[in-house]
Amino acid sequence: MRILQGIIACATIAIASAATAAVKMGEPAPPFELTLIDGTKVRSTELRGQVVVLNFWATWCGPCKAELPLLDNYYRLRKPNGLRVFAVATEDSLPASKLKPLFAAMAIPSARRIKGPFAAMGALPTNYIIDRAGVVRYAKAGAFDLDDLNTLLVPLLREPAP
Repeated sequence: MRILQGIIACATIAIASAATAAVKMGEPAPPFELTLIDGTKVRSTELRGQVVVLNFWATWCGPCKAELPLLDNYYRLRKPNGLRVFAVATEDSLPASKLKPLFAAMAIPSARRIKGPFAAMGALPTNYIIDRAGVVRYAKAGAFDLDDLNTLLVPLLREPAP
């Protein structure tokens, strides 16, 4: 049974690695479509001209629990400057029905699904930042702190929309 679990874990990592291989920093972001927790869809083409953060998280992830309120507060402050943040719950999180109360209290839209090559990179949280021109400027596993957000996002938010 342990061998089977090991094979499944390796296959999952290989699939996530293959999916993120199409997402490269410094290159245009591949098309994606988010299905939000309320069922609405957001396509990457609709986000052009804004700075986008895709945050992959899970309810069991300690660093995610610390990062999510920080992202929410940052989003509230920077949304008028063209920032969009989407929290993408991984499949091993709670069901969407149990997440609804959490996201009712937050400004960040929550996605229950993403179509496209974006995925968690073997660790959570995983974050992607896409600039106003649609170029991937950041793609790494690990939680943001306030200094990270300011260092990475403020220059991008100051750039004019294409």
